[in-house]
Amino acid sequence: MDIDFSLVLVVLVAICGFIWLLDALLFAKTRKQANKTEEPVVVEYAKSFFPVLFIVLMLRSFLVEPFQIPSGSMIPTLEVGDFILVNKYHYGLRLPVVGTKIVANNEPQRGEVMVFIPPHDESYFIKRVVGLPGDTVEYENKVLRVNGDLVDMEILGDVTIDTAGGMRAGVMFNETLGDVPHRAQILAQDSRSRTRTSWVVPPGHYFMMGDNRDNSADSRVWGPVPEENIVGKAFAIWMHKEPGLNLPTFSRNQRIH
Repeated sequence: MDIDFSLVLVVLVAICGFIWLLDALLFAKTRKQANKTEEPVVVEYAKSFFPVLFIVLMLRSFLVEPFQIPSGSMIPTLEVGDFILVNKYHYGLRLPVVGTKIVANNEPQRGEVMVFIPPHDESYFIKRVVGLPGDTVEYENKVLRVNGDLVDMEILGDVTIDTAGGMRAGVMFNETLGDVPHRAQILAQDSRSRTRTSWVVPPGHYFMMGDNRDNSADSRVWGPVPEENIVGKAFAIWMHKEPGLNLPTFSRNQRIH
């Protein structure tokens, strides 16, 4: 089960603040009158931890939050074990836990890599914005069209793709969505067929797809993402750690395109 760190931080900040305030209002004056300078241990801890936890809560909620990539759905852009930074204010400031937007900012643009909560799960997902509200997205025979316009593929070469059925031959290519050039990959041979190949994005929703096109559960499976489920814009890889006891490395430090 995923831990909601925002909720944990809010609860801890509230508890520490309540203990500190309660002591200041009810007990501090009594200790002073009795010439007792020593505070109870629980009050000392509350006063020590409150400012640290409060600062961390503000940073994670309104500025930048770190995430680790758990799956390969965004390969080759993001690899399993990448630690990324997410801009929490780019799409507007939201209250922690409840997610209510309190300050509007930029709207998501086609091609951006976004962290969000999908409509079928309460976990954080990361995919690329392919369709904006009102767009028609078509994906058939590995060909992507947005509003009838073909998204060009510039083939870069052959790759090996790790799938649930083992390693398979694939193709890596460049594409440009909006003003964002990036790499993506597909299986060279894929007998699977989707029952649905066209979607109209409803108002206030966004159509998300992984760069690992044939190895990604995304809006093609569970539908477009509502605006209120947006978490932030992924903008940088700051560390990478392979699964297991391997030490982290910084060789993949880069901006996310």
